[in-house]
Amino acid sequence: MLKQNISNTEAAFQRYLGTPLDQLLEERLSVDPQARVLALFKRCAEQVPAYRDFLETRKIDLAEIADYPTFQTLPLMNKANYMQAYALPRRCFGGSLHGADRVAVSSGSTGQPTFWPRSAAYELDVAVRFEQVFVDSFAADRRSTLAVVCFALGNWVGGLFTTSCCWHLARKGYPLMVATPGNNKAEIFRVVRELAPHFEQTVLLGYPPFVKDVLDAGAAEGMAWAEYRTKLVFAGEVFSEEWRTLLGQRTGSLQPCFDLASLYGTADGGVLGNETPFSIAIRRWLADRPSAARELFGESRLPTLVQYDPCNRFFEVHENTLVVSGENSVPLIRYHIADKGGVLGFDEMWDFLKQHGIQSIADLGLPVDFKPRALPFVFVFGRADFTVSYYGANIYPENISVGLEQADVARWVTGKFVLQVLDTPAGDKALRVAVELQPDVPPDRLLRETIEVAIKQQLLRLNSEFANYTPAERQLPHVTLHGFADPDYFPLGVKHRYTRTSAE
Repeated sequence: MLKQNISNTEAAFQRYLGTPLDQLLEERLSVDPQARVLALFKRCAEQVPAYRDFLETRKIDLAEIADYPTFQTLPLMNKANYMQAYALPRRCFGGSLHGADRVAVSSGSTGQPTFWPRSAAYELDVAVRFEQVFVDSFAADRRSTLAVVCFALGNWVGGLFTTSCCWHLARKGYPLMVATPGNNKAEIFRVVRELAPHFEQTVLLGYPPFVKDVLDAGAAEGMAWAEYRTKLVFAGEVFSEEWRTLLGQRTGSLQPCFDLASLYGTADGGVLGNETPFSIAIRRWLADRPSAARELFGESRLPTLVQYDPCNRFFEVHENTLVVSGENSVPLIRYHIADKGGVLGFDEMWDFLKQHGIQSIADLGLPVDFKPRALPFVFVFGRADFTVSYYGANIYPENISVGLEQADVARWVTGKFVLQVLDTPAGDKALRVAVELQPDVPPDRLLRETIEVAIKQQLLRLNSEFANYTPAERQLPHVTLHGFADPDYFPLGVKHRYTRTSAE
């Protein structure tokens, strides 16, 4: 078994390291993703004890699952009915953890933390997502690059997974150095000051609010981010195009479609898709056209829009939420990740754009010689339960974010907030937004009122339910201003929650 594991891992690395990105993706486009996911299902039914039992207890006849339509009838797996119902080794190929050489832990935002073992070989498909961003967006195949990992290090998936994938790129021959200060700002600044001048560009990789904190705190200490030709890679949260523009201003970006990119990733599935210059250009075009966004996505708010490889991570949609299948040490077959979203084919997206007057890449503001990769799209709003209901209108954190990103507000606040609907003594509903101030910015009545108006204006612009359901006299939110890292609302070292229930 040891020799076989070594042989399989070596073969996977040799193939990845010796195959150019264009060839890897072109080969994938020639494969039928439905046939591939059906083959993965059959392997799991034979080789994964937990999945075999999962099917048997539901009286699934494997002989009847012979094509993609019957594959779609298979029961959905999730954390409750599968991951927490079976011992970890039984969920792996061969019923054993042998071959898995690393482990990540999910944050447990929806329950108890879950362990996700994987092997280095399984990281290679995910490394291709990073490779797409570094090559297609940052031209890191032609520019020496310092990659600074600003995700938290440790068992949590973001930091070490990102580090490992970036190391794979360096091993493949890209002129890339990987630094790992984690989410320690002082260390990030020390690394950048010392190393960035020796490279043609610097890439910061981290969660959006933290990266913004790094840029703002660094600027306050005299760091000239534009001089380092700083690029940004995000994961973990949906953000607006106003926010992308705002951070582009911090870094001196002149090409927001190429300089800032987001990954769609989960602890269980790894990186499932990545923003591309094409997907970003589409999203920025839609940001000014809420009606077109609603037509395309079913809502006027903007989801994260990424492209993905269906042979690597296969998406389906169940009741407006995402289901994914993919190979890993713990393989996923029709795994319900519960993110609200949907999928769009490459040609389907182009048909939509042409119906709205976009005839070429140049019409989206991209260079005329840019060639988008013909990969499908997945869009993600985030978990369906991260909303509040106010007079029957669903209000999303993204709606509030845009208000805080307006020019007369953004420089005073961190971008973090807590959205809540409370009952007043008179029995009415009140929309309350607790807002975190930048360090050393004191609460101010005029600033509070400016923020209230900005949030109301963006809610009316972006959220038609709010505009139509909420009485005019109840549309102005009640904003409270809180100092940086306020322990009641914005404690350090804890994953931030943007909404609260009235009972909290």
